[in-house]
Amino acid sequence: MKVLSVASECVPFIKTGGLADVVGALPDALARHGVEMRVLLPGYDAVLEIVGDGQTIAEEDDLFGGRGRVFFTQAKGVGLYVLDAPHLFRRNGSPYLDADGRDWSDNPERFAALSWMGARLVAQGAGGWRADVLHGHDWQAGLAPLYLRRAFRVEVPSVITVHNVAFHGSAPADRLDGLRLDRADFNPEGIEFWGQINPLKAGLVFSDRITTVSPTYARELTRPEFGAGLDGVIRVRADRLCGILNGIDTDTWDPKNDLALVEPYSDPAGKSANKVALRAEFGLPESDGPLCIVVSRMTQQKGLDLLLNSLSTLIGCGGQLAVLGSGDTALESAWQRAAAENPAVAVRIGYDEALSHRMMAGADAILVPSRFEPCGLTQLYALRYGTIPVVALTGGLADTVIPANPAALAANAATGIQFHPVGAQTLNLAILDLCALYADTRIWDQMRRNAMAQPVGWERSARAYADLYADMVAAQ
Repeated sequence: MKVLSVASECVPFIKTGGLADVVGALPDALARHGVEMRVLLPGYDAVLEIVGDGQTIAEEDDLFGGRGRVFFTQAKGVGLYVLDAPHLFRRNGSPYLDADGRDWSDNPERFAALSWMGARLVAQGAGGWRADVLHGHDWQAGLAPLYLRRAFRVEVPSVITVHNVAFHGSAPADRLDGLRLDRADFNPEGIEFWGQINPLKAGLVFSDRITTVSPTYARELTRPEFGAGLDGVIRVRADRLCGILNGIDTDTWDPKNDLALVEPYSDPAGKSANKVALRAEFGLPESDGPLCIVVSRMTQQKGLDLLLNSLSTLIGCGGQLAVLGSGDTALESAWQRAAAENPAVAVRIGYDEALSHRMMAGADAILVPSRFEPCGLTQLYALRYGTIPVVALTGGLADTVIPANPAALAANAATGIQFHPVGAQTLNLAILDLCALYADTRIWDQMRRNAMAQPVGWERSARAYADLYADMVAAQ
């Protein structure tokens, strides 16, 4: 089985969020199930600096405004197709935003080009390698199933994975011709959404299957409060939808062999030295309460505004909080003020991969008060490191954390704390539960052991993807 994965980011080449981790982990995880997955990735400067050049597989003189070519290389253990289109991808800024934090004005063309070349490689072959399945990720690859069906007219099955339904990649209707789209598809049953072109909707409508990154999020997507306006489209195709839980790279995230740590460990007792080091690194004093962390984008989705209002509850229990993240400038400023006003709170604005490992190892608990969370990876990292997650009951957080209710505690199965609905009052109660559990050393030690024993890798999910691909091919 051969699968072409089309995505806008992929670890270890380029990353802005969890999408990159998933796209980067799948090829190796699927290889163990007889699936050869190759990845098509834009040729950003950061990618080209790592991979250099390779064998040209396909080229176009006018690829949405300039010359583009796809070359193939093996890099970092990944079979990689790189779309080298300097007019689209070689520029300062992030993959999606300019230096001022605004969307690139030509994002529709940039990722239409990625989708187009993905469809072309599947339809026409890629240097002697021909995919059995096209697997697109999020809106950036949303047009690929449409191009495959309309422009290249082939019957190769396609699947779109929704990592976050909140991002649609919408474009004005006057760009239909420039994006090589058929005006006959610009209707409510096709790619039109409130008068605009919607690439994510295109993927949902024209793909053979739809997956998302947790079973609970799959159910949530069919509801108006979670579907970002596309819940009706998803309900119509509910028989084509499934949720496959994300995993993490358990080699990279392994407390026994993590070179970023002060002291690697295989038992929760080994966290002690890392806790001392983490307090020192963040300038936090000794305390009898739990040392909590947040490693997150600072956005409304992540509920960090709610957590600001709950700091007094945590601090009142003797707790502390170390925060690593960036995003909304107002939230960044609010958290910096909170740290300046309270010695029990410390904040680092930005992202530091090694520091995030040290935080997972040194903390007692991680706080994840997300208003919605398709899957979430930070709670999985935390489980792996014996750090207790306190999470909202939503999406993948609901699927991966066993709440410390009486039944779970009696069965010695609890791995964390869940709260619902998402709000300041319920978060306060969850923090009080955390502090009470932390004070009971017997229960706390058992919960940490349970957490470290949880399966958080890709084994079961990779098998689910492999079975899905096989079903799609068999149905053709």
